[in-house]
Amino acid sequence: MPFNKTNRRTDIIIFIAALVLAIIYIATAGGGFPLDDSWIHQVYARNLAQLGEWSFVAGQPSAASTSPLYTVLLSIGYKLGIHYTIWTHTLGVVALASAGMIAARMTFRLRPKQRYLPLLSGLAVVFSWHLIWAAVSGMETMIFSMLCLLIVALVWREAEQIDAPLRQKLIWGGVYGFVSGLTTLARPEGLGIVGLGGLVLITSFKDIRRFIYWSGAAVIIFVFTLSPYLLLNLQLTGGLLPDTAAAKQAQNAWVIANFSFSRRFWEMVRPLLAGAQIMLIPGMLFFAYRTLRETSRRLWFIYQLPFLWALALIAVYAARLPAPYQHGRYVIPVLAPLIVVGVIGTSDIVLRWRYNQLGRILTRSLALTTALIFVVFALGIGPGVYRSDVRVIEEEMVTAAHWIAENIPPDELLAIHDIGAVGYFAPRPMLDIAGLVTPEIIPLLGDDNALWEFMRRSNARYLMAFPDQIPGNNPDDSRLCLVFTTHGKTSPSLGGPNMSVYKLSWDGRCNS
Repeated sequence: MPFNKTNRRTDIIIFIAALVLAIIYIATAGGGFPLDDSWIHQVYARNLAQLGEWSFVAGQPSAASTSPLYTVLLSIGYKLGIHYTIWTHTLGVVALASAGMIAARMTFRLRPKQRYLPLLSGLAVVFSWHLIWAAVSGMETMIFSMLCLLIVALVWREAEQIDAPLRQKLIWGGVYGFVSGLTTLARPEGLGIVGLGGLVLITSFKDIRRFIYWSGAAVIIFVFTLSPYLLLNLQLTGGLLPDTAAAKQAQNAWVIANFSFSRRFWEMVRPLLAGAQIMLIPGMLFFAYRTLRETSRRLWFIYQLPFLWALALIAVYAARLPAPYQHGRYVIPVLAPLIVVGVIGTSDIVLRWRYNQLGRILTRSLALTTALIFVVFALGIGPGVYRSDVRVIEEEMVTAAHWIAENIPPDELLAIHDIGAVGYFAPRPMLDIAGLVTPEIIPLLGDDNALWEFMRRSNARYLMAFPDQIPGNNPDDSRLCLVFTTHGKTSPSLGGPNMSVYKLSWDGRCNS
């Protein structure tokens, strides 16, 4: 999309929309983050900026950050002395707005004669409540989503520049490699869309020299961009992935053992259907059909990248980490590319049936209803959901963290499941019974007796956990001496428990 006055206006509208929507969500919730994991990122970023080390507990290097790119970006705010909430939400707004602008350009590339469609496509991405939630979640999800969309945009661009000069192929191969590296640094599964993008592009090259120039530059720059983090992981964990990958998989092993793949796949899809994007499914299907009918097979395969990415990411999570909670946050990155093709396809349907009275009524009703539902979810339902999520974290994890900071000496070892808020507000050595920063725990997950024994041998003095996070799920265990409960109101109103802190009595006598 050429950078002219009209398109500059489109960018401004998209940015203002992203900013206003983010402010509405943040103001509704009163600040804070909707996930305890958000605080994990803050701890890593603060330690990186202030101590110059990759650690959660000061002086103990670890690899529990799933997004090194996000950690580094957050650390810039600490270095500049900007309040962490302002800087974190600024990053989210920029990522959301950038995704909208990329969507507008992708739409213009495919439908340059439809004047307002790029703006509508960009606004559809920005008004997706899942993506707004991601932008103000304090997590890497929105940045990763934006980079995944950029990968699709680069693949589409490359497909239409198949006969470009060799020098241009070299340059754009390097661009693809650099963006691919950033995408993988944002989330390890970014390697999936990077690989898929490269795979579908292989089918488009007719000249072996152009293929060698493009792919060679892409691979070299990709490896160069990614190698420092891979070396860090090898040093810290002995592997290429952060500790969180193995820990999360171990926590969800029982789901894999007890539910079929098809059931797990559906459960990963279901949270993504809560929104206007479900109304775009006819448009998505029509987009696939039209590109099959009106483009070469080479281009058709390339234009299916959004669908291939969605199927691949959801399938991988269903197979390895079936975790549909928190509005499907692990698979939210498939939404933006699907929304783009859905908007384009819906517009094509409206134009195809514009000369038929019944068809015109039905297709325009579909388009208008879809737009209305986007607004209803973005402004009506989404803020309330986000507010509840933030309040649970503030009333449970953050409240417990402040109590621990005031009442438990830092030299008394704390066993804990949700480490984020405590790590930020009450920094201290801790035994992470979820295994994120205590990887020795990972082989013991699922073995309650072994967990208890590990805690005893480690001389843990306190435990902070929800009832279902206690080994054995028994808050009345004689080894647990209750010393604090948050009494937050939001979690019980949603059917959840309160966070509690227990003093551990290894002889089973709480009064001793």
